[in-house]
Amino acid sequence: MPPKGAATHARLIDEAMTQVTVRGLAAVSLQDVAGAAGVSKSAVLKHFQSKDALQIELVDTMIERFTEAVWRPAEPLAPGRERLDRIFQGELDWIDGEDRPGGCPLKAAAIELDDQPGPLRDTLKTSQQRWAKVLKREFRALNPNADDATLEVLVFQFKGIVLAYGHSRRLLDDETARAQAMAAYRMLVASAPRS
Repeated sequence: MPPKGAATHARLIDEAMTQVTVRGLAAVSLQDVAGAAGVSKSAVLKHFQSKDALQIELVDTMIERFTEAVWRPAEPLAPGRERLDRIFQGELDWIDGEDRPGGCPLKAAAIELDDQPGPLRDTLKTSQQRWAKVLKREFRALNPNADDATLEVLVFQFKGIVLAYGHSRRLLDDETARAQAMAAYRMLVASAPRS
């Protein structure tokens, strides 16, 4: 794709992402994206042959951006507590979404797609299962002798804290949400069985 075309493509994805984080995947049309980007619907169709094609690329982009924002800064750190601390901070920052108005697009997509079979759900489910394996590996580094069931409960609790933070921070406008999430996370890692 020529540089101008690539720049337009990226701008269309950004516009679609902004709208999707607030309105959801199903509610955003190609015309909505065109209007927000200041181009015609036919220009959007040059980049995405259909709404389905746009949605597939959006879900892939959400996953890539989450990886860059949350995993990449943690990856060079020591496995276990140091890396988990950075991952947790990254997840909260991602939910706060300074670069978009609607919080975590992956959580929004998960709620929207959880009961809708198809390629979007499959892609999102696979990415979330991969992420759970990453978290499990980090909890294993923290607790080398823990059995799989214990590690899976720790991951479940970790994800629960992240979800509760998003709910309290974004829906309830709770100014104490971050402090509460941090306290819950510290309790979680402190209670994790040690070898």
